Amino acid sequence: MRSIAEVAQRVLLRPVPRTAGPLRIAVSYTSAVADARIGGDLYEVVATPHGVRVIVGDVQGKGLAAVESAAVVLGAFREAAHDEPDLLALGARLDRSISRDLNSEKFVTAVLAEVGPEEGRAVFLNYGHPPPLILHRDGGVHFPQPPSYALPLGLSGMHGGNNPQPFSVGFTPGEQILLYTDGISEARDADGSFYPLGDRAALLRTADAQNALDLLREDVAQHSDGLQHDDAALLLLRYHAHTEAAGSP
Repeated sequence: MRSIAEVAQRVLLRPVPRTAGPLRIAVSYTSAVADARIGGDLYEVVATPHGVRVIVGDVQGKGLAAVESAAVVLGAFREAAHDEPDLLALGARLDRSISRDLNSEKFVTAVLAEVGPEEGRAVFLNYGHPPPLILHRDGGVHFPQPPSYALPLGLSGMHGGNNPQPFSVGFTPGEQILLYTDGISEARDADGSFYPLGDRAALLRTADAQNALDLLREDVAQHSDGLQHDDAALLLLRYHAHTEAAGSP
């Protein structure tokens, strides 16, 4: 089972590039299912002529059905990321693909991000997903919220609702963006308190990006006393200048 899971992970969740455009990238993923390497959480990074495009998402449900749904989402994203000229068109195409290919009971929360060739900004679309964490060079933490909330991918065709509105934040050398799933933000301690991600963001200032995620993952495990009830994904984007100044590879 472990060998099959490892092969499935390589096919579905391919290794992301360590660098893309102006970015250094690290990921961390843990499945809540024993002996599994993948689940219903997903991520991908694609360098395109329109900029570096990223998705982090969470498929409703668990187990093999969730893995199948994640494969649909990632396949649609990998194709559309190269074709669509802007992030809103990319999101609309994903929504159509998911509505068509998944049954009516499935949906996907997701954040799409784009760091384009124009320096200094990152653009997001949020489909009912936990907000990104922005770690500024001075150590300040910001969770940018969309101007209006949209339904998860796959639901708008059935239920209507607002279209997502793109929103941008400053993203300059020395800053970091963390995208994550609710397996991180909703991890609970013995008293039922959620993991205080904003208070722990200083862990991300570790020189090596992958080590930073490992430290954060260990901190989440300590908070929840080692009990993991949901899949959990972390994807960290760092501007080159931050890691180079810190001396990371």
